[in-house]
Amino acid sequence: MAWVAEARAALGAHDARLAQGFDAGQHIDRLLAARANAVDGWVRKAWARCIPGDAPLALFAVGGYGRGELFPHSDIDLLVIAAANAQAEHADALGRMLALLWDSGLPVGHAVRSFEECTRAATDVTVLTALLEARPLLANIGEVRALMDAIADTRVWPADDFFHAKRAELESRHARFGDTADNLEPNIKEGPGGLRDVQNLRWMARRVLGVYGTEELIALGQLGVDEHATLERERRTLSRLRFGLHLVAGKAQERLRFDYQKALAARLHHVDAAEAEDVENRLVEKMMQEFYRSASVVQRISDRMLQRFEEQIEGEGTLQPLDAEFGSQRGYLVARDDVWPGGDIGRVFDLFAMWADHQELRGLHSQTARALAESLHALPSWRNASAELRDQFLALLRGPIPVRTLERMARLGVLGVWIPEFANVTGRMQFDLFHVYTVDQHTLAVLRNIASFASEAPDERFSTAHAVWPQLRKPELLLIAGLFHDIAKGRGGDHSVLGAIDARQFCEGHGLGEADTALVEWLVRRHLLMSTSAQKLDISDPAVIHRFATEVADRERLDYLYLLTCADIAGTSPKLWNAWKDRLLTDLRSATRLALRRGLENPVAATERIAEARDRARGLLSAHGVDDAEADALFARIPQESFLRGRADQVVWQALGLRDTRDGDVVVRVRRLAAGAQALEVFVHSPDRDGLFSAIVITLDRLGLVIQQARALDGPGGTIFDVFQVLPADPRQSLELASIERKLTSVLCGEPDPRPARRAQPRHLRHFRVPPQIEFNLSASGRHTVFSLVCTDRPGLLADVAHVLRQQGVRVHDARVATFGERVEDVFLLSCGDGRPLDEHAQQALREALLASIDGDMAR
Repeated sequence: MAWVAEARAALGAHDARLAQGFDAGQHIDRLLAARANAVDGWVRKAWARCIPGDAPLALFAVGGYGRGELFPHSDIDLLVIAAANAQAEHADALGRMLALLWDSGLPVGHAVRSFEECTRAATDVTVLTALLEARPLLANIGEVRALMDAIADTRVWPADDFFHAKRAELESRHARFGDTADNLEPNIKEGPGGLRDVQNLRWMARRVLGVYGTEELIALGQLGVDEHATLERERRTLSRLRFGLHLVAGKAQERLRFDYQKALAARLHHVDAAEAEDVENRLVEKMMQEFYRSASVVQRISDRMLQRFEEQIEGEGTLQPLDAEFGSQRGYLVARDDVWPGGDIGRVFDLFAMWADHQELRGLHSQTARALAESLHALPSWRNASAELRDQFLALLRGPIPVRTLERMARLGVLGVWIPEFANVTGRMQFDLFHVYTVDQHTLAVLRNIASFASEAPDERFSTAHAVWPQLRKPELLLIAGLFHDIAKGRGGDHSVLGAIDARQFCEGHGLGEADTALVEWLVRRHLLMSTSAQKLDISDPAVIHRFATEVADRERLDYLYLLTCADIAGTSPKLWNAWKDRLLTDLRSATRLALRRGLENPVAATERIAEARDRARGLLSAHGVDDAEADALFARIPQESFLRGRADQVVWQALGLRDTRDGDVVVRVRRLAAGAQALEVFVHSPDRDGLFSAIVITLDRLGLVIQQARALDGPGGTIFDVFQVLPADPRQSLELASIERKLTSVLCGEPDPRPARRAQPRHLRHFRVPPQIEFNLSASGRHTVFSLVCTDRPGLLADVAHVLRQQGVRVHDARVATFGERVEDVFLLSCGDGRPLDEHAQQALREALLASIDGDMAR
């Protein structure tokens, strides 16, 4: 149809001009209004083409379209007002009109109602919200007034009910996003601090105070001029991001997914579209930091406005004095002085001290929060502050709830002013999958984990941290180390080294002694030491423990570093901490404490360690009715290296698994690393034959288990003695230990299927490419080859690697699997089939086979 073709072409040309205007930096509000105006014109033309001029119908734009803000692919929401008889009479004509608009490429949503039906429909608060934005397209003044009367608060949703319903809706919506805007793929429209929060303030202002926009709140004393200007600035920033996201996605996309981040960053920073794939991560990080900071400011102002709307409904309440300077009003902390802080910036720290002392308070009063925001420019950084102010800040760290106080200071913008380096990392994300939070939010998560160590109720995630905490000489030193450990991210260079310099200056500036300053500086500089040692090295090797203990040097450093490491890993991602990592760090701390107690000049000999382990295991076995003779018989079936590298409880578990079995039997045992933990330990004992390690790895992969660590030892009499630490790939997976044991036993007793399962690569991994790196080195003993693999993670990777190792005739003696977001860093201890290290020819053949397997899978 010619009309549809004309409309489609005209709208397409108009959208193209808007896209050019966007790229040229035109004001976002002009772009939004221009698209709404263009659509208005074609909607009216379609109406005129299909609806008789004397038809008793009225047409309104509602929702975002009614607000006059139309993004490139937003829905076109229409409301037709008509009496029941007119609806029936013109139903076909309305259908033709809507079909025209759809065929023209406009995503139209519509409702046809009488005024009475509008009232009934508006009992749904979502419908009412859309109707509050109603804008007449073809309606007279009487119809506009009639619609407003139909949804008046005397008919549906009085102000107080509307306010509470929309606040509950906001809280529920925020909860869907984890109550944070700092997600790697945030929702610009619906997420915390997004455009919906700004719109929510408009709706509440309309219903509670009867005004049509936030600007009108200024005259009512409900919103400051500066607050309104700030809110509008951030709304425009968010709107520009959303407009650009629609353009690069080519559809109504509200979630800023990895698929679009590089292309949008390229567009916003005027990089040629053909080069979008090559945009440096720093441009993505800059764009995302802009979003996170805008969302944070919107949330801050929204919190204040919600409280003011609540006061309009419930009344201001009576001021209850707390002291001469502060009081409580409706449960909120309020400064009693109308001109607080009145140029005395020390009163800001007094505010946070009072807030910490009165934990029953609901929060900070909106007027005091506004006064605080307006005084931030007068707050000096710690470098320019007086000694008295620095003492006040240090007192907050030593106060009753220091971490909660730091969170409040960060949320209200105070911490970024006091420590400018913290402001630099506020909203800073890293374009990878390991760091799922912005640097500032990760830092606060680390501090919250540290606070949990001091809680009267132990955090079940950490088996030992609660017992270590009381041993700290000065807990505030750990808080300072946590605050500074990542503060130099994004500056270039080693963030640990740069952060350690900042930490030393901060400690010296706040009057800490040299011993305390040196401890904090060392913790920041070496905060990754324990994590990398535990996850990448064999901590059952006495030489590894000795080197680590030498670096740590004393037990005080060890305890502080242990707690900082636990808090850091657990604060990086909700999925990263698990019982296996808890056990690793606990074992490393225990082994290091023993080494320090013995003295670093007295390393434990292997024979002594084996003898001690056998004696401890013998004692534990006696509790199971195993006498010395039976214990010796069981020990004879266990490799000596198990006593050297394994824990006593692990040796006992394995020995009991061998009890009542013969040398040729296949034995499979599975247990949880801790009560209720998802992390499992799998023990396999079987007569040796080619391909067993590959068969076990592939079977575990098919069972949905991800291997974190594997140790493959040669047992006496031509047997294997393998131990695997595994986690479910899906945390929601229900694990039946007996079922895992039966499946593995069945595979090992039959002919193992060497083929790994095929799986599609998850969407989010496709946007991150880690070039494969393969290295071969001779082990310290000279008996094995150490094979290191760094590459992009994907499901089934280890199973495919094990399959390649089998095809190459290579034996695996040990494997350590470390995954950091999209990056895998695996280390294997290998030998040829005859037990010797791999020669250059074998190394080259293995390298080529692995690269072919990895590259082939990445191409799928």
